[in-house]
Amino acid sequence: MKLKSAIALATLALTAGLVQAQQQGVSKDEIVLGSILDQSGPLAGFGKQARMGMQLAVDELNETGGIQGRKIKLLVEDDGYDPKKAVLAAQKLVNQDKIFMMMGHIGTAQNMAAMPVQFEKNVINFFPITAAREMYEPFHKLKYSFAAPYYVQMLGAVPKLVKEKGVKKVCTIYQDDDFGLEVLKGGEDGLKSIGMEFAEKTSFKRGATDFSSQVQKMQSSGCEMIVMGTIIRETIGTIGTARKLGYNPVFLGSSAAYTDLIHKIGGKAMDGLYATMTVQNPYTDEQSQPIRFWANKYKTKFNDDPTVFSVYGYSIITTFANAANKAGKNLTTDSFIKAMDTMSIPSDIFGSAPATFSPTKRLGSEASRLSQIQDGKWKTVSEYFTASAKK
Repeated sequence: MKLKSAIALATLALTAGLVQAQQQGVSKDEIVLGSILDQSGPLAGFGKQARMGMQLAVDELNETGGIQGRKIKLLVEDDGYDPKKAVLAAQKLVNQDKIFMMMGHIGTAQNMAAMPVQFEKNVINFFPITAAREMYEPFHKLKYSFAAPYYVQMLGAVPKLVKEKGVKKVCTIYQDDDFGLEVLKGGEDGLKSIGMEFAEKTSFKRGATDFSSQVQKMQSSGCEMIVMGTIIRETIGTIGTARKLGYNPVFLGSSAAYTDLIHKIGGKAMDGLYATMTVQNPYTDEQSQPIRFWANKYKTKFNDDPTVFSVYGYSIITTFANAANKAGKNLTTDSFIKAMDTMSIPSDIFGSAPATFSPTKRLGSEASRLSQIQDGKWKTVSEYFTASAKK
């Protein structure tokens, strides 16, 4: 009997060990997380900020004992904002580095390319830094998104600003890819809801640097408001070109254009730009004491001013940590999903909208609000609003 008992115990121990071994990226002492960020391409500024925000949160967690006694190891790969490189980066992180979860991958097309690699190995795509609907639709148990979709942002913001400004002619310039098309569609449906349509639509290829022909086209059409499916240099290039031509319509960008890099690089010409957003840019002299404290802590650590993308990175890791702690000592993909699907996340010091998740809801919140560059800084100019997404 003693021999049988010993064999039974050994079998149980072996089985438990195999179960634990089967959970990729989680060991007795460590949780391995991965991220794919542009570190060398057109969004390298965003990528650097998001990486440092993540690292600040990781360091804070590890200094206080980690998650259930496990330290976090964060691995970051550069895709240069190229979907093909994103696939290679995902393959390395998932198959070689064996990450537990993909965190904060930047870019719509890049995420679309990388997700199949992850899902094949049961790796969650957690809070990608893109507001495309594909980050939570169609439903997949391994998708979790925090960002109000570009489509819904424009669906609500465009008619709101048209009414406030009393404009009669609205045009759009957009990047000819998944991101730009989401902004275009949201703007089109937003205008349709108030009986209008775009008077002029013009696009550009990813990586473009000259926007003179597009701006001249919109100026000659008499556009009073321009909806922009642009990111950093395209936003600056479009507005800068318009200013030089003495053309000053109302400019509205999405949350992809809500970054301090716009006014830091573009200068005074960027004053007046509106953009949708969900969390405040954390200026080091911010009036809010909690934001100011956090921003100065970040600057002390990295010798760089934090931005909204720093906040995204920081919040992604802290939200993961809260759910992973809730999942308990036996952290697996399934236990994390079970914990995440009951999460209710309150507004934080950065003013984010409250978010909730469930077994059938993979987007935390659809709410966004408007901000405007005034005297070289982003200023929040509206309360949160939502619009019903059209399927």
